[in-house]
Order: sequence, then structure tokens, then C-alpha cells
Amino acid sequence: MSDLNRLRWKCRRGMLELDLVLQQFLERDYAALDAPGRQAFEALLESGDEELWAIINGEAASPVPECENVIDRLRAC
Repeated sequence: MSDLNRLRWKCRRGMLELDLVLQQFLERDYAALDAPGRQAFEALLESGDEELWAIINGEAASPVPECENVIDRLRAC
């Protein structure tokens, strides 16, 4: 399985809102990320659905400060 297919699978979540945001980000912005940005995105995917949705909505802080650039891009989706 390619890395992109693995990420597509990890972007499938229990919340429709997350599915939409994560899939759009993956298709639109992921390829433009540098290696640290890609690692930050994958670290965010380890979060639970509710925690990740709260981070994207700005209701919670990211547990990984290096993720701020990725979070900003996710919020734009």
C-alpha cells in the first residue's frame, strides 16, 4: 500500500466533518508540505476524532506545537 493510500485510509474518520476536511486537505495541500509538515499531519491523525475536531475548530490547542502550520491549512479547508 502506498503512503498516500495509507493516509487516505487514516483520514477516514467517524465524523463526516472530519472526513471532508481531512480528505480535502490531503488532495489539495498534502503534496506541498515539507517532511516536518507531513510528520506533523500524521501526528495529528493519531488524535481521536473529538480531539482533532476541537483542534481544527480552535476549541483546543494542538498537543504538538509544530503542527500549527498544518492546522492553519486544515482550517482553510
